[in-house]
Amino acid sequence: MNQNQQQFFDYVAKLQQKVTMLRADYWEQYSSFDTWQFWVSVLMLVVPLIVLAFTIDREKIFLIGFYGLNVHIWFSYIDSFGVRTNLWGYPYEAIPYFPSFSLDGSLVPVTFMLVYQWTLNHSKNFFLYAFLTSCVFAFILKPILASLDLFVLNDGLNYFHLLIVYLITFLFAWIVTKIFLLGEKKQAH
Repeated sequence: MNQNQQQFFDYVAKLQQKVTMLRADYWEQYSSFDTWQFWVSVLMLVVPLIVLAFTIDREKIFLIGFYGLNVHIWFSYIDSFGVRTNLWGYPYEAIPYFPSFSLDGSLVPVTFMLVYQWTLNHSKNFFLYAFLTSCVFAFILKPILASLDLFVLNDGLNYFHLLIVYLITFLFAWIVTKIFLLGEKKQAH
């Protein structure tokens, strides 16, 4: 790395550190344990995991879990990009260093896992039900969260754009899962 590149890299790293400290300060002042919004975020994190523990199909646990992990990872990347570029934001968080952890880490992946499981177990069209679930998230849940100031859309983004994000996420997670299933079948033969 040349001198200018190193200096610029160090400058960006210092700014990132400052932003991280500011987010922690903001959380402590406005979003910590003494706010009802914090507890709503905690519930969005914990309740879906409890529901999943009691409802996951134990015979398909690795398949359902792998799909859910895919949803979690891809949604986390997309959501992180949206937060860092200020397309959207979460004024209240359960954990200050992980914006939208309640949604990315639990509510969204668990919901899509249960939809995936239900469509597998009942021979239903996964794409239809994943589309309907995406619509519920984009046009019902996110507006409710926005009305409670738990979610903010910025820069001309709208709920239709969020629908596209959900559709891309569930579809990409499904494709990755199918690729791994094909690899597993080829290995078995």
